[in-house]
Amino acid sequence: MKMAKNYTLIAALTLAFASLAHAEEAAPAPEAKPDNEVSFNAAVASDYRYRGVSQTRLKPALQGGADYVNNPTGFYAGTWLSTIKWVKDGGGDGSVEWDLYAGKRGNITDTISYDVGGLYYYYPSNKLSPSANTFELYGQISAGPFSLKYSQSTTNLFGFADSKNSGYVDGQLNQEVYDGYTLNLHVGRQNVKNNGAASYTDYKVGVTKDFGVVTVALAAVYADTEAYVGNGKNLGKTGAVLLISKTF
Repeated sequence: MKMAKNYTLIAALTLAFASLAHAEEAAPAPEAKPDNEVSFNAAVASDYRYRGVSQTRLKPALQGGADYVNNPTGFYAGTWLSTIKWVKDGGGDGSVEWDLYAGKRGNITDTISYDVGGLYYYYPSNKLSPSANTFELYGQISAGPFSLKYSQSTTNLFGFADSKNSGYVDGQLNQEVYDGYTLNLHVGRQNVKNNGAASYTDYKVGVTKDFGVVTVALAAVYADTEAYVGNGKNLGKTGAVLLISKTF
């Protein structure tokens, strides 16, 4: 009887391993990404904050864009637009920011990645002097949920006179903390060259959740400056920002 029980156990284990191997063979392989991908995005924001400063006089904004990536090489390009108010508040004209960018991203090691490129901020018919139009080069290093980015302007920065080579340092942590909820922490330092009074540090604490239909982000944002004013409002003051977006 003891020998019979052993044979029965061996047979059962053999069947179990065979079933497991069959299940593994039957499991579908991860779908490979196509060489070229194009995506689109649309969003509505309760306030468009850029580097901590409101671009819409603390009012809502409509936003949208498109992105292309070549997966084998990591090269990408894209465009993005948002409604704004600060150009008119500064005495110019135009209510749109139009961004154009391109770059390359990839891996340095299994845990460290990079992203380098250029970004042109175009404000059609802004009529400011110096012009609000700005070009920046940027480089980013990421390790897991942490990233550190540096951007430097090769033109005057957003209409500030004699501000070429202004720089912005941006540190971020984006870490999932519970059931798809991602904690977003950010601190940045904007140096406006030859315009020390306009330099400042900004902070953000927020959370993001992808609900499938839309992605929702809620954050508290602050910039430690009173140099940016629109229609009598401090554009860097602490505020809550709600962003609802969709990528398709």
